[in-house]
Order: sequence, then structure tokens, then C-alpha cells
Amino acid sequence: MTAEPVGTGLTAEDGEGRDRPRYGEGREALLRAAIRVVATSGLRNLTYRAVAREAGVTHGLVAHHFGSRDTLLEEALRYSLQLSVETSSLESGTGQIDDFARDLPEFVDREPDVQAFQYELILESRRRPELRPYVEELYDYYRGAARRELARLGIQDPALADVAYAALDGLVFQQISVASPENTRRSVDALRTMLLAARDAPPARD
Repeated sequence: MTAEPVGTGLTAEDGEGRDRPRYGEGREALLRAAIRVVATSGLRNLTYRAVAREAGVTHGLVAHHFGSRDTLLEEALRYSLQLSVETSSLESGTGQIDDFARDLPEFVDREPDVQAFQYELILESRRRPELRPYVEELYDYYRGAARRELARLGIQDPALADVAYAALDGLVFQQISVASPENTRRSVDALRTMLLAARDAPPARD
């Protein structure tokens, strides 16, 4: 990817009609705007102009905060990951099976653009190899969170943790496309039951 030139963009009038970010909230508002742009229009439409229009600010403010399109994308990805892990209870830290991914259906229902943003990045990386590092970071982050949380539950097998995360990943994709939060909730409950059974199963004999 290349940095978008700073000299072209919005005038003050381009942001009229939207609520402007309050003082101290500008950076987070721009990250959320970037996520919405990608979620609704695709990664190829992530530009200073589009983000500024979505946030209701001038082009120069986006350039001031991030400096390049690459930096904007990196920061938006890390912000989306932080929101996902902290708000979905993927890594609750309690060591209780009932808390594993407890709030995932509600989070996806409330913040579908966050997940759509990540899937857009994943799909675009098939066409643009330079995006692969972002996708690898995304999956490493999620797998790490799932492995740590399941280790607290006594499940030390990283491969099993990866399978559990892959199941959650598929459920999230379904929820933002065709399924309901209730369907996700039932499936997460079933996944917890399967994880407990795997943890408590007697060791295999040689």
C-alpha cells in the first residue's frame, strides 16, 4: 500500500451535517470512522477523504493523526482487535467456562462493523499479498487470547484452542451475514460443553 497524499481532501464544508468528535475523542472517532468505511465500502475505499467524511471532520485532521494510509489501517486493526477481545469475553481472565466468549453474540450484534472490517481485510489479502502481515497479526492475536483463556480452564492443548477459536470465528461470520445472536449463543454453549468434555476425558491409552 502507498501513503495517500496529504494535499488533497476535504474542505470544512465536507463534514457538515455530522456530529463532530468532541475534544479528546478525535483519534478514536477517526478509527471508528475508518472501520465503518471498510465495513460498508471495502478496503479499497479506505482513504483520508472517506474517513474524514464519515467522521465529519476535515481531511487534514486525519493526516495529522496518522500520517499515512498504512498507519491508519494498522491503528484501526489494533483498535478493532482490542474491542473484540475485551468486549466479547474471549479472554475474560476468570478461568470459568461460563465466561468464555460469554458476551460474543451481544458484541457482534452491537458492533457488526468491527467484525466486517476484519473480514474485509482478510478477503482483500488474497488479492494483495502486502496485506498478509495484517491478517497474520489478526489471527495471532485471537489465537493467543483463546489459548490463554482455555489454559486457565485447564485445557493446555494449543491445537484444541485453535479449533475452538476457529469455531467462534465461523459463528461470528455467520452472525454478521445470515444468523441471529440467539443462534450464536446456542452454538457457543455447545462449544463450551465440548471443551469441558475434552478437558475431562480420560487420557488415551497407548
